[in-house]
Amino acid sequence: MAGDFPGTGLLLGTYTPKLDEKGRLILPAKFRARLAPGLVMTRGQERCLFLLPMDEFSRMYEQVRQAPVTSRQARDYLRVFLSGASDEVPDKQGRVVIPAALREYAGLDRDVAVIGAGTRVEVWDKQAWETYLAAQEESYSDTAEQIFPDLQF
Repeated sequence: MAGDFPGTGLLLGTYTPKLDEKGRLILPAKFRARLAPGLVMTRGQERCLFLLPMDEFSRMYEQVRQAPVTSRQARDYLRVFLSGASDEVPDKQGRVVIPAALREYAGLDRDVAVIGAGTRVEVWDKQAWETYLAAQEESYSDTAEQIFPDLQF
């Protein structure tokens, strides 16, 4: 089932909208209520973008901020995470502009994949997402056993 799992605020599902000529993304309808108050858009891992509801961004920032400033890895992560961040409020049609630098980082042109990843939304170049997903599906079962040995279905 795609969208926002009732009562939890979880963002779920995969959608394939297109960016318009101004670099705007129309957020999937099921994500709009969670993101309508505002979001932070930033670089994610594997060359995707993270769209974080404000409360989730604040939670993540607090965790990252707690890392010791003496840690070079922590400083580097914080710099990359925040330097490309853009706070946005979707317009009445549920559109957000993806800044040019973030479009370039994620290799976004017109066809994108927008996925719900629980507490965040990820925006991928559609072909990059399909390639990534195909590679990950092969090891999906093994990963579950290794990372979540007590997970029961």
